[in-house]
Amino acid sequence: MRSTGKQQVPPPADRGHEADIVIAGGGLSGLSAALTAAENGVKAIVLEKMPFPGGAGLFPEGSLGIGTRYQKENGIRTTTDQVFARVMEFHHWRCNAPVIRTLLDESGATIDWLEDHGIRIKGIRTMFPPEKSLQVWHIFEGGGVRVVKVMSGSIKEKGGPILTGTPVEELLINDGGVVTGVMARGAGGETITIAAKAVIIATGGFAGNAEMLRKYVPDVNAPGMAKLMHRGPAVDGRTGDGINMALRAGAALSGMGTLAGNSPYLDNEPAIRQFSGPDHMKQMRCALSQPFLWVNRQGDRFYNESFGSVFSDVYNAMTSNGGLMWSIFDDSMRRYMIENGPLTPFNAIVVPGQKMTALDKGIQKGIGSGFAFKADTIEELAGKIGIGPDKLRDTIEKVNHYADQKKDPDFNRKPEHLIKFDTENGPYYALKGLRAFFLTLGGAQVNTRMQALNGDGEVIPGLYVTGQDMGGLYDSTYDLLAEGSASSFALSSGRIAVRSIMEIGLAGKGGEFAR
Repeated sequence: MRSTGKQQVPPPADRGHEADIVIAGGGLSGLSAALTAAENGVKAIVLEKMPFPGGAGLFPEGSLGIGTRYQKENGIRTTTDQVFARVMEFHHWRCNAPVIRTLLDESGATIDWLEDHGIRIKGIRTMFPPEKSLQVWHIFEGGGVRVVKVMSGSIKEKGGPILTGTPVEELLINDGGVVTGVMARGAGGETITIAAKAVIIATGGFAGNAEMLRKYVPDVNAPGMAKLMHRGPAVDGRTGDGINMALRAGAALSGMGTLAGNSPYLDNEPAIRQFSGPDHMKQMRCALSQPFLWVNRQGDRFYNESFGSVFSDVYNAMTSNGGLMWSIFDDSMRRYMIENGPLTPFNAIVVPGQKMTALDKGIQKGIGSGFAFKADTIEELAGKIGIGPDKLRDTIEKVNHYADQKKDPDFNRKPEHLIKFDTENGPYYALKGLRAFFLTLGGAQVNTRMQALNGDGEVIPGLYVTGQDMGGLYDSTYDLLAEGSASSFALSSGRIAVRSIMEIGLAGKGGEFAR
């Protein structure tokens, strides 16, 4: 080796540790596991590769819960049987029914547990009309940021270490195929080995891994499709680390092509700014999904605009139409949004009755960035967005006719959402929307104890998988009827995994747990 003239610095020495449980990942499932362990006197170490805990768990507005104290106090009588039936109908039973039932059964106790730790429930929200809603989405005061802060603070108070900047790189597996710990890389570059009685994988899926997305998700590579946006953190640690480690340990995978589609989003990145950024971006994203007129590349309607808040359905419809849509409105519609708020909500972020006073700022910035367009005539607007001028006018006039009749024979848009365009007096506006997703939903197969399974359905001893590293819980897409299920499954799976480890992996004679 040729000398560089510089003194060679030896690698940092290995550091060895022992724990009852090692948790790879400090998102919602990892933190819930760590807090459950700390409450039960079990020594657990959280290893998080990002500089801070939380990951994508910082972003949920709320979580699913069934039979919670809050629901009972507010007269909500939803049962697990009802939710389970709707979920299984949605997925056509092409999912892991026992695990889903276990997670739903645990969901109410998990919400109550969070309340016991100081998380305040602001209310139950829904994107559906009362007759369709299951009334299970509990909105957290302070959102996921508050939940992460409270859980991580409680863990540290109880002496549970959370090591950030410390990615787990490999599982330790003995000759008998038992997972016995991990090898990680410390913040200073040193190798850390931790021997443990069990390892919990909680790394959040592979939403930030472009190579894995190309490999496993067919829609990413579909010809003729507009780009698929990632509505995740600008810097995303969810790169499939846990899934790949489980795979190398012999775990079977399931549902790897399934995404939590979240559409539409403005053609402006990072898309997360439309979710958690400045008001003008949130309000522009809300304007994009308003039920005035949506058209595809050809200038045809393709979806019932009344249900623009049902983002999983929108994702599917946009996928069937090249991944791109245009939201069209006139100046009176713009003024209505500013003065009165939206007709339909954008999640729990911009809701009806909330005046969209930053919308004009958003339109101006959108014109400069190329995702918003303004024109004095319909024909001019059509030219700017690449649609035939006669086609766009015909589509608008058709919708105006439906508004006169208060009946949409094409897609049955709600009568109150059939609002006439002024076809003679501009200006007119178009917002460009693309498909987006926020979670991958595939991962390792697990049983009801959150134990990883191999291709024969056998348990891989010592290995547990939680959150978005679990696979097989969804069929073709995210089940929005069970609102908040992803965060709920993450939180509950962490708690269940630790209890399972205590029962299976740490139990000594007489049922006592090894400390």
